[in-house]
Amino acid sequence: MSKVLVIGDSCNDVFIYGDIHRVCPEAPVPVFNPTHQTENDGMAKNVVRNLEALGCNVEFISNDNSIKKIRYVDNRSNQMVLRVDENDKCRSINENEIDYIKKYGKRFDAVIISDYCKGFLDEEDICFIADKCNNVFLDTKKEIGDWANDVDFIKINELEYEKNYKGKPNNDKLIVTLGSKGCQYMGETFSVNEVSVKDVSGAGDTFMAGLVVKYIKTLDIKESIHFAQECTTTVVQKIGVVTI
Repeated sequence: MSKVLVIGDSCNDVFIYGDIHRVCPEAPVPVFNPTHQTENDGMAKNVVRNLEALGCNVEFISNDNSIKKIRYVDNRSNQMVLRVDENDKCRSINENEIDYIKKYGKRFDAVIISDYCKGFLDEEDICFIADKCNNVFLDTKKEIGDWANDVDFIKINELEYEKNYKGKPNNDKLIVTLGSKGCQYMGETFSVNEVSVKDVSGAGDTFMAGLVVKYIKTLDIKESIHFAQECTTTVVQKIGVVTI
């Protein structure tokens, strides 16, 4: 069984579903009548959930789930009408956790840094982790700098790529997810089958989990990208944040 260490910010994902039949007379906003809700662990913890679903033995270093993302979703259209984020910052990684990574980091088959920029990791922390571990995969909202030189692969989305990397030489670490257009790596586009998308929440976490699981087995990043896309295509056809 593959052994993976996940490090990063976690949260509680809440989906409140309801009916919308009219517009508020006091303001041009919908009147939302809640009917039911679901909750699950999100962000880095969602990566853990997907890895476990794919059969991995996972260890996890994170903040507690004081961060909460509350999404209000229309039952009829499955469209999100509002998102409310509570406690949007968390504590930073502590000295004991850093010592654990220093001592045991290289014992893992792979390490995933899931950095949502809520305060758990700074650039120096990520640089340290990449130096002390093997097969390090990074998903971050930060602009990549020299501090990420020891990371093996970096996953970013299309918007992040357009903002920071477009026009620059191909980076053999950079994997760019393109939504319904697939994924790009080293100038090659990996297309995906067209499906009925119901919810993309958490899809990037599923992609990362699938990517790492396959890479541990094959050491072939292109084959791993294909498998990650298969995993993601499955979860986006379901409502809410779900695991593969």
